[in-house]
Amino acid sequence: MSDRIVFEDVSKFYGEILGVNRVNLSIPPGITSLVGPNGSGKTTLMNLMTGLVRPTRGRIQVLGYRTDDPENLFKILGYSTQFDAFPKGLTGFQFIYSYLRLAGRDDQSAEQLAWRVIERVNLVDAAKRNIAGYSKGMRQRIRLAQALAHDPKVLVLDEPLNGLDPLARSEMIALFRATAAQGCYVIISSHILHEVDVISDQVILLSNGYVVAEGQIATVRGEIQEHPTQILIRCTQPRELAAKMLTDEHTIEVCIHKDERGLLLKTRDADGFYLALNQLALNGIDIESIAPADDDVLSVYEYLIGNEEAVR
Repeated sequence: MSDRIVFEDVSKFYGEILGVNRVNLSIPPGITSLVGPNGSGKTTLMNLMTGLVRPTRGRIQVLGYRTDDPENLFKILGYSTQFDAFPKGLTGFQFIYSYLRLAGRDDQSAEQLAWRVIERVNLVDAAKRNIAGYSKGMRQRIRLAQALAHDPKVLVLDEPLNGLDPLARSEMIALFRATAAQGCYVIISSHILHEVDVISDQVILLSNGYVVAEGQIATVRGEIQEHPTQILIRCTQPRELAAKMLTDEHTIEVCIHKDERGLLLKTRDADGFYLALNQLALNGIDIESIAPADDDVLSVYEYLIGNEEAVR
């Protein structure tokens, strides 16, 4: 499909070492996060996507372009690796300008595009300074500027938030969202799971070189039928409600929240539980709010990885 990033039965082995195995993906526009610990296959998947390594087997296409056709692929793709290395002696502007010149832009066009993307990542004041004097966050942003400089349709970012302070993280996330809002395919790898919920339109969960789940996190979570749902209930009478819920057939476990202003409940039948809770609310229990307590990447990932390890 020319409007997707497609992996068809893709495997990559480094000798006898597994990079990724039997990957089948169809990645839509928006922000997609590759999630997993170090060694799970995130960087290998990105290097395959960008043509820096070739698959041992299988086929990859990026918006209809082959990954073994770099001259055409990199016209529509920008890649920022996790490696923090730059040519010696270059200013931020020179770094972006020289890249655009190497990409075939003429002098005037390269200069205009360089200043435009430098402004976009909020580095105009530092553009004429040597990159060697940049902070960690500034170096992250100038690398991102290089990946964005030629206005790619696909932006691949390996651990772009690693080592950034909260303000720099917030600025980067806002830039990712703005880029995706313009129709770009933004692929981000991360092992900081709680941030993925804030950033992503969809997630791909990896473990030991395998894709263990993909899709919107709520969808992934909803497909795990055997995994108990944990629900946080805020109410004025938590102990009374806990006693009543323990008698309900849908309840597995109940505990009072540590702040004494609600309770945490586990159930394998969320729909049945909500119906039972509605009846309790009608019978005089004052319920302030109800929310899933584990509908996030971390809980789903830990559950899935636990299952994977048990299988292996």
